[in-house]
Amino acid sequence: MKIQGDVILKKGREASAKRFHPWIFSGAIQSTEGNPVNGDWVCVKDAGHGILGFGHYQAGSITVRLLSFSTQAPEDSFYEDKILAAKAMREASGVTNHATNCFRLVHGEGDGLPGLIIDMYGDAAVMQGHSAGAHADRLRISEGLKKVFGDRLSTVYYKDMAAPEGKAAGAYLHGAGTLPHRVEEHGHAFLVDWEAGQKTGFFLDQRENRRLVGTLSKGKHVLNTFCYTGGFSVYALRGGASLVHSIDASERAVEMAQKNIELNGFDPGTHSCITGDTFDFLKSAKSIYDVIILDPPAFAKHKEAKHQAMKGYQRLNAEAMRVIKSQGIIFTFSCSQVVDRKLFYDTVVSAAIQSGRDIQVLATLSQPADHPVSIYHPEGEYLKGLVLFVR
Repeated sequence: MKIQGDVILKKGREASAKRFHPWIFSGAIQSTEGNPVNGDWVCVKDAGHGILGFGHYQAGSITVRLLSFSTQAPEDSFYEDKILAAKAMREASGVTNHATNCFRLVHGEGDGLPGLIIDMYGDAAVMQGHSAGAHADRLRISEGLKKVFGDRLSTVYYKDMAAPEGKAAGAYLHGAGTLPHRVEEHGHAFLVDWEAGQKTGFFLDQRENRRLVGTLSKGKHVLNTFCYTGGFSVYALRGGASLVHSIDASERAVEMAQKNIELNGFDPGTHSCITGDTFDFLKSAKSIYDVIILDPPAFAKHKEAKHQAMKGYQRLNAEAMRVIKSQGIIFTFSCSQVVDRKLFYDTVVSAAIQSGRDIQVLATLSQPADHPVSIYHPEGEYLKGLVLFVR
């Protein structure tokens, strides 16, 4: 990799990098040597000019995202080596198996590649660039994927998630997929559209939580709110639910959810898809549900939105607690990174107090093994969930 400049830290501000935290904030920087532009590789040095590592430069609060903590500049095989290591971890942890061919291959900081997401859908890789550096290196990353997977890789599709709103566009870096693309997850079939769908086309982070819903759905009436393409609904029906209602504000998502229900061969009479606002639906819903799933989009994508987001989480959970039948189960989640686990828990407690019902916590939930959290970067734990028993 060609290094385009040096970033020198202020005296005493090197501690986090020495603890392998990958973010260098603008306030920690004393000076920049050379003229790096957004996306360039730079060398990060302490005040005595000792090398701390190498990473992507980007003007902003997080000025450098460290990808290497070595004193030697990354070699041309850097991305191939990182992808190989990530693949080996997924294989060792049992994420990939004969019944599941869709999984997250690279999870940003959790895999030592800040700003980069790669999801695998069978023989297709879908990349998301969340930083200028990931965008600048997209072709190198694609080449690394091709070297690791060889002929087993038919497609590499890229989405620039760091582009200004309205300018983000996807592009095929290798091959071309036929959409929607069919995948398997724990033996369940799903259709994925990475071009038109949210994120990479499917929310792989809820895999194990979907399976838990399935184990608790036998003979139950289930409401899946913010259902997207119906992942939780398919698991509930396979688990023996007698009735499942799926609701989402997106008409296109609801259509895809219905296709996924049909793809798995379920009786149409046991499932109903609804296009509408979840809050409005809960206001007028009858108390017929034994299981309610609350998996909203991120209410808070930045710190400034946190207060309003917590009001939204409180209102959503309070409504579900009001509607659910006695001895019912609520699965409630937050995927907002700026909302930590304690704040989410406290907000759900506030909703419980408001509801006046007797509620117990059966389990706390998080993201699966293919969405790892680096022990040096706890901010990577973004998915938080609770399983509640409501009397």
